[in-house]
Amino acid sequence: DVSPLQLQGPKSGEIMRVLFGEEIMDLRYYWFREMELDGIPLIVSRTGWSSELGYEIYLRDSAYGNALWERIMAVGLPMGLKPGHTSTIRRIEGGMLSYHADADIHTNPFELGLDRLVNLDMEADFIGKFALQRIRSNGVTRKQVGLIVEGDPLQGPNTAFWAVTQDGETVGKVTSAVYSPRLKKNIALAMVAVEAAELGTELEVWTQSGPAEATVVERPFFDPRKSLAAASAPKLAQVNA
Repeated sequence: DVSPLQLQGPKSGEIMRVLFGEEIMDLRYYWFREMELDGIPLIVSRTGWSSELGYEIYLRDSAYGNALWERIMAVGLPMGLKPGHTSTIRRIEGGMLSYHADADIHTNPFELGLDRLVNLDMEADFIGKFALQRIRSNGVTRKQVGLIVEGDPLQGPNTAFWAVTQDGETVGKVTSAVYSPRLKKNIALAMVAVEAAELGTELEVWTQSGPAEATVVERPFFDPRKSLAAASAPKLAQVNA
């Protein structure tokens, strides 16, 4: 068993350099490495749930939890590190799905635009293969889309599904929505009928403040090539712990 801790954001590489030295700088995106920090056994990976440069640090002995936290915070605080939860804004900007909100047991890869990750022509059998082959053959009735929602900036992320309508008929629901300060727009992920999923389609979203015009757009909303998350940490002339 391991206990995960995420270190995410533009300065995460600087903090990791101080903690682990230059050797951590060649850890590639989506690679991991077994490491130690002050004798604390860890697995470190270049992954995260932020769409930013970041690392996940997996503690292999929970007895060192406090020591690991204090060590990271001692280095990070002077660089502006603050504890918190995952950023809903960056998650939605990056098109990262939240289970139970954007996807659940009733959702399939074809609806989510993830069919490229499923090889249904391979010889090996697997659970759900026949069902997915049937869905591929018959087609889907709904698809996940990105939306730009007009109106004043949302005061926070949605806490319930919002109905999506077209010409007065309900065609789907918004699963995640938030205001993006970077894009200066309200952005949302929604599951809608395939007939309403074409780019540029104009829809209506029923927010907590009432109806708002919305337009189907490409997703993710920002940095589709994950250049931020996959980037190398910035080079520093000198860093003092």
